[in-house]
Amino acid sequence: MESSEGPRSGPGTAVRYAPWPRPDDAPPGATGSQVTLRVNGADHAVEVDHRTTLLDLLRERLALTGSKKGCDHGQCGACTVLVDGRRANSCLLLAVALDGCDVVTVEGLADTEGADGDLHPLQRAFLERDAFQCGYCTPGQLCSAVGMLSEARAGQPSAVTGAAQPPRRPVVLSDEEIRERLSGNLCRCGAYPHIVDAVRDVIT
Repeated sequence: MESSEGPRSGPGTAVRYAPWPRPDDAPPGATGSQVTLRVNGADHAVEVDHRTTLLDLLRERLALTGSKKGCDHGQCGACTVLVDGRRANSCLLLAVALDGCDVVTVEGLADTEGADGDLHPLQRAFLERDAFQCGYCTPGQLCSAVGMLSEARAGQPSAVTGAAQPPRRPVVLSDEEIRERLSGNLCRCGAYPHIVDAVRDVIT
């Protein structure tokens, strides 16, 4: 379990955690490194084992359990988060390689576009459209959808974007575009039609 060396003293002050246990015969620095991540608007200074993934860091060290461990091989999308504004499978990223990065998990989505702690528009749309059943994949679906909307606004094409799309102009998100761009996030409950409806509610 992590332990804090003291409360935050103000903006820009990182919360520090106890080192990750290392083998007794390993010299300092051989198996772990100090990293500082900005997660959901708060700085965290953590010593991590070099093999620790971002997903495990979030869940086991920072107690942010919204990101789910599904396949642990980058194939289901349940662990999707935003890293420096871009969606990524946190189970495939080594925490030690992300020093200085800005990470947003599902717990922090409300603060990115929600007003006064209100839900993110996509979170509200998912509720209104009943775009989940068991909910296990929902955190990854939400983070992926937020990242997808940013990509489309920036004019990044997908595999189904037509050749006539002007470069660096926002891509019009048809249902086909939405399905293609979210195809890396699996839902075993089969709530895909409602997920597409929720995304469409936000962009219309």
